[in-house]
Amino acid sequence: MSKYILSTRPFREEFIRQMREISTDYQFVTKDEIHDSFDWNNVEITIGWSKDWRDKLLVPSTSLKWVQAISAGVDTLPLKEFAQHHIQLSNASGLHAQSITDHVLAILFMQSRGIFEAIRSQQKQIWQSELTINNLQDLRILIVGTGKIGQQLAKCLAFLNCRPIGINTNGRAIEHFHETYSIVELAPQTQKADIIINILPLTEDTYHLYDDDFFATMKQSATFINVGRGASVDTTALYQALVDHSIHFAALDVFEEEPLAEDDPLWMLENILITPHISGYTPHFQKSFMRIFIENFKSFHTTGNLSKNTVNIQSGY
Repeated sequence: MSKYILSTRPFREEFIRQMREISTDYQFVTKDEIHDSFDWNNVEITIGWSKDWRDKLLVPSTSLKWVQAISAGVDTLPLKEFAQHHIQLSNASGLHAQSITDHVLAILFMQSRGIFEAIRSQQKQIWQSELTINNLQDLRILIVGTGKIGQQLAKCLAFLNCRPIGINTNGRAIEHFHETYSIVELAPQTQKADIIINILPLTEDTYHLYDDDFFATMKQSATFINVGRGASVDTTALYQALVDHSIHFAALDVFEEEPLAEDDPLWMLENILITPHISGYTPHFQKSFMRIFIENFKSFHTTGNLSKNTVNIQSGY
């Protein structure tokens, strides 16, 4: 009886063939191929995760040994239960680094050149030549989160003659960052920043990290960008800061509740950019993702362990 690799989504035949070349012991199955007689006891690996699988796979008799997450963030997964059943977890960290970098750079260029103001004036048919214009390299850009995405963004900013500042857990130096500080120094660094970009994973420590106190610390002329996790931001606090103009602008790609409700007051603000969680959209996703999975599958098949993007279930990243 074959062991199963159960996936939340289909993949092209070329990648299924690569799996078979590594081992013929496994059969690739998508969630749409599950039938009444499906033997859940034979599922040893999943690609992605569905909450509908919890009662089938997170049981004392489970054969599940490894979950390969499709996203970089794993905060929505049942991590405590994975730990209880000694299930290995890997993520897709780095897969979206360039896409999210491109998204943030687009915002930075539009913000520094006054393009958002120009669009609003165009919609009102107003010839407004007095726009807020800055040289990007003159702005102090604070990147909160110096993982693979933060590093790629910092690399591109450094190429543009910017001097990005990084925040991480302990302030360790990271390539491409002009300076780095620990998370306990976030407030004093926030006071000096013109642009603050959140790329942190969601953990107990980062839930509502950006609250009333944080936004009160920001410069009135500063911009806040969130391409990390929506629940890192206290939405009520951010809304009030934007309404009061105690901060200049916000660009949000992630939200505490998605999709953002049609009657959410954020929609009515002029000093905000709302995008529908698209910053990580990546061309050629399957090819990029399968580089991670196939490498891990080879390692798992030969050693029982993973070689790439292993997640520490206790810390959540």
